[in-house]
Amino acid sequence: MLKKLLKWLAAAFILSAAVWAGLLFAPKNNEKTYRLKVEKNQGIASVSRKLAEDDVVYSRHALLAAAYVLGVHNRLHTGSYRLPKQVSAWQILQRLRGGRPDSVTVRIVEGMRFSQMRRIINETDDIEHSTRGWSNEKLLQEIAPDAPSSNPEGLFFPDSYEIDAGSSDIQIYKTAYQTMQRNLQAAWDERQSGLPYQNPYEMLIMASIIEKETAHENDRRHVSAVFTNRLAIGMRLQTDPSVIYGMGDAYKGRIRKADLQRDTPYNTYTRAGLTPTPIALPGKAALEAAAHPSAEKYLYFVSRMDGTGLSQFSHTLDEHNAAVRKYILKR
Repeated sequence: MLKKLLKWLAAAFILSAAVWAGLLFAPKNNEKTYRLKVEKNQGIASVSRKLAEDDVVYSRHALLAAAYVLGVHNRLHTGSYRLPKQVSAWQILQRLRGGRPDSVTVRIVEGMRFSQMRRIINETDDIEHSTRGWSNEKLLQEIAPDAPSSNPEGLFFPDSYEIDAGSSDIQIYKTAYQTMQRNLQAAWDERQSGLPYQNPYEMLIMASIIEKETAHENDRRHVSAVFTNRLAIGMRLQTDPSVIYGMGDAYKGRIRKADLQRDTPYNTYTRAGLTPTPIALPGKAALEAAAHPSAEKYLYFVSRMDGTGLSQFSHTLDEHNAAVRKYILKR
């Protein structure tokens, strides 16, 4: 009788183990990928409850038991995890055990406008769009109430930013703003003497103009020299990128003579001095060029139009007119 009972118990144990193993190791077919977000200090009990409520696993209890056996229950890593359509409770535990939350990378390129940065972030999948629908003013006020301007243009550093999937987009803005402040302050602290800037923000404006005028490393400091030399003698900057920025949506790919004559706060043909705000998001190289213009007394430059991206720089108007005839008019 005892022998028969032991056989039944053994059979029951094997059957239970098989069921438990099936609940733990068998992949469950779900309709779509699932985003599991583990909050700070969240335990396996609440995580397993959420998975069961959303019908992602066959058995919450099988997952819980395995978690305690593996020691995963007290070592959950905060973050967001993308789970495939077919996933087992065991595979979920391995993801949690490995502590490798999914991440999202957002790339902001030098010379972009802030409006372009917002569009890229708003269109990025797998992050929480907390700021979508906010005005620029509200966004900047939330991030930096003490910002040097109510206009966010130029105040965010162009770079690649990686955050945990499922995190709020405001983290990107905060990091980009803080990164720009560090780079701007470093450039300001190391700037050469005698520059026509009253404060770091004015140097940021200059850096944005340099960023839009040239992407060529050999030209940046010369472009900076042209504009700082002009400011020093009260000459207008007369830079096309600022005119384009002031035109807004009216710009359709080309500037006409009437556009150069139409006054806006950003038209450096009709107004002296720097523009009221930056006109783009400048990178580190442009910041350094604004802080360290070349020693040349250049006042003019024109594109060589030879495919190199280089410009021809001139000290006098006569030199500049000759360069225009050579490189633009081809005569």
